[in-house]
Amino acid sequence: MENENSVIYGLEFQARALAPQNAEIEKICFLIGTQSLKQATNQIHLVEFNDEDSTLKTSVFNHPEGEIWKLNSSPLDETKLVTCYNSVTNENSCCMKTALYKLPQTENPDTVESLPIVTSFDTSALGNEVKTTEFHPVEAEKVASVLESQVVLWDVSGEKARSILKVQLNGKNNPKFTTGKWNPHQSCNQFTTAVETHLKTYDVRSGELAWGIDNVHSQLLRDLDFNMNKQYHVATCGDDGFIKIWDFRQTGQPVYSRSDHSHWVWCIRFNPFHDQLLLSASSDARVLVSSAASVSSENNNDCMQDETEAKQMISDGPLQWCEHEDSVYCAEWSLAEPWVFASLSYDGRLLISRVKKSLKYQIML
Repeated sequence: MENENSVIYGLEFQARALAPQNAEIEKICFLIGTQSLKQATNQIHLVEFNDEDSTLKTSVFNHPEGEIWKLNSSPLDETKLVTCYNSVTNENSCCMKTALYKLPQTENPDTVESLPIVTSFDTSALGNEVKTTEFHPVEAEKVASVLESQVVLWDVSGEKARSILKVQLNGKNNPKFTTGKWNPHQSCNQFTTAVETHLKTYDVRSGELAWGIDNVHSQLLRDLDFNMNKQYHVATCGDDGFIKIWDFRQTGQPVYSRSDHSHWVWCIRFNPFHDQLLLSASSDARVLVSSAASVSSENNNDCMQDETEAKQMISDGPLQWCEHEDSVYCAEWSLAEPWVFASLSYDGRLLISRVKKSLKYQIML
């Protein structure tokens, strides 16, 4: 398809880290982190999209700490972001680290500034692989980091992060975490992790396992996302090419399962406003907007309604797609505008796209 609906922004370097600016609800803004082999030349780009005239406004910041593998923004403070980056150590080996940064309040488009590190994390004793660092949904001074065999809850109120809780992963054949995300429900006291092909969720008050789903995918589980409108639904994707939705009260089989990608699926996102829309990105170089209307909060089939008033449901499956020229590791919905999404391919090309008008009206009317 269908890139006529999209605006393209090209970067000088390869990139695989993309995040919406979560706390910015007035403007459509996305953050990008680059992956240059020359450590000191890496950058963070803040891209603002004007939906009315389809123009872009960008700010660029240096990130000399290393190539960025993961990037997240605070849901409570639009100036704060955290990166997971690959850094060269004194022994000429590579080590994945994480740090919390603050964007400047004033913009200076003529210069490329370096972002100050607000909070540093000492993970040297915890391992060399920080997979992701996730901001707590409602507590500004808490974040959680996922390493290969541990989840660490941090207090980031000072210049140095202080460890509050550590969850150790144990099991046969040394299983490893691949990513993790806060559950926005259950009073935000649960943190869900991907462990090879399984989901494991921990209660951060005690560090105990709260619930889990085994064999979510037949191959490596890459990403997960919670439905903001249905508290027991979590979406997953993996190397088997499937995207699935699970009800974690009934874990025997998924409530939704599709395999519309032809290679590994790296990213899955519920639309935060219209949860029948799923966004997925894959190394088949495609980004799909799919319908999961049959299991969405919009599906009122269980309610007694006059048939004339019943809303016509969209059929499950792909609705729209964007073509890239390289693997797509990230795709994100805008939190300021429900019909806009961004996708980033490894060749450094950002596409900012809109949901088709015909589809938009079908959902709204």
